[in-house]
Order: sequence, then C-alpha cells, then structure tokens
Amino acid sequence: MVTVTPKAAEKIHAAFQRERVTGGLRLGVLGGGCSGLSYQFKFDAKPRASDQVLKFPVSSGDEVQVFIDPKSLVFLDGMTLDWKDSLIQSGFVFENPHAKKSCGCGTSFSA
Repeated sequence: MVTVTPKAAEKIHAAFQRERVTGGLRLGVLGGGCSGLSYQFKFDAKPRASDQVLKFPVSSGDEVQVFIDPKSLVFLDGMTLDWKDSLIQSGFVFENPHAKKSCGCGTSFSA
C-alpha cells in the first residue's frame, strides 16, 4: 500500500486543476538516477489494466487517483508521498522504507 498525505493530495489536485488535465498521477520507479533508481510521476489519462489504482480524498470533495504498475509497486509498497514546505524549498517528499540510500535531490534511491 502507498499512502499520499492530505497535503500531498491537495497539491496533486491543484496541479491537475492548474494544467486542466484529468485522470490520475502515475507513480513509478525507473532505472537510473545517481543512486540507481529514480521516482517517476506524471499525469496519465487512465490506468493500465494491470495498475493498482489508489484514491485519496481532497477538501473539495473530489479525489486524487494514483496509478502504480506492478513492477514499481515492489519498490513503492509501504511508501508515503508527502508535501513539505520549508524556508529553503518546497516539494514532494518520498518516505520509502525500501530506500537503503538516497541522493541529495531526494528523487533517486537504491533498494
């Protein structure tokens, strides 16, 4: 199971509204990056037949859908996607129990 915090769900929903797109957020893992694997997230119009589809409510009464393919789920199971605001930067934060090591940018990890 992957968790998206309420703050992250609101930011995802706002991005969909701003870009005027529908569908869900594709969350995945790709080979590459400075630590060996990197997170992928992008807009996707619809899930694939083999995707796990997760739904997270937002304050407007809508919901955010997250699509995860089976191969990526192996590396993402138990992960929490959060949104952090700080004086230095704001952005999505991946809290992944499978990540043994991650890079400074926070978007690459090794399992």
